[in-house]
Amino acid sequence: MNKIVSNYKNIINEIKSYEKEFYESAKKIDLVAVSKTFPTEKIELILNLGHRVFGENRVQEAAEKWPILKKKFDNVQLHLIGPLQSNKVKIALEVFDVIQTLDREKIVLKIKEFKENYEQKKAHKFFIQVNTGNEQQKAGIEPNKLIDFVSWCKNDVNLEIAGLMCIPPINESGTKHFKILSSLAKKSSVKFLSMGMSNDFKEAIEFGATHVRVGSGIFGKRD
Repeated sequence: MNKIVSNYKNIINEIKSYEKEFYESAKKIDLVAVSKTFPTEKIELILNLGHRVFGENRVQEAAEKWPILKKKFDNVQLHLIGPLQSNKVKIALEVFDVIQTLDREKIVLKIKEFKENYEQKKAHKFFIQVNTGNEQQKAGIEPNKLIDFVSWCKNDVNLEIAGLMCIPPINESGTKHFKILSSLAKKSSVKFLSMGMSNDFKEAIEFGATHVRVGSGIFGKRD
C-alpha cells in the first residue's frame, strides 16, 4: 500500500477512535488534509479514496493547483488556513470554500465588498483565527477582543461566523489553548472549532474540535 494512503487510513481510524473515546465533548470531526507544498499527484491519492476536505496555506499556490482538481473531483471543500492579505481576497473567495483566518476588520470589509459588488454567489464559511497565546509575531485576534469582533461581523457587516481557529505556540502544550478556544466558542455562540494538527489532534478532539488539520501525518515531511 502507498505510504500516503496508509497514513491517511491510520489517521481516519485514530479520529474515529477518539470520537468514541471523547463522545461527550466531541462532535463529528472533519479531517482537513493539509496539502500545502504537495503536488497534485500526491493529493489525488487521497481524493481517489473519497476524501474531500483539504487545507492550503497560500492563496496563490491553491489557485494554481485546485481549479483543475475541483473539475476532476466533485464536492471538494477547500479551506484557507494561512494568512489572507487584502489584495488576495478576490482570488481567495474564488478558490476557497472556507476561510479560517479572519482576524481584522480590513479583511472582513474587503470580503463584504467583493461578495456584494462582484455578485459572488458562492456560499462560503468563515472562521476567525484567535491568537490564544497572544504572540506578537502571529496572526489572529486577541482573545479579549473576540466576542466584540464576532458581534461586529454578524450584526454590523452581516457576515456569519461559523467557527474559530487557533495555532498554539510551538513551545507550549496545545491543551491550554484548546481549552481557551472551546470556552470562547461557547461565549460567542460559534459552532465550529478548528484546532489540533498532526502531533496533537487527539487533545484537540478531547476539547471539542470539529476540524483537525493534518498535513505531515498524511503526506509526510515537506521538502
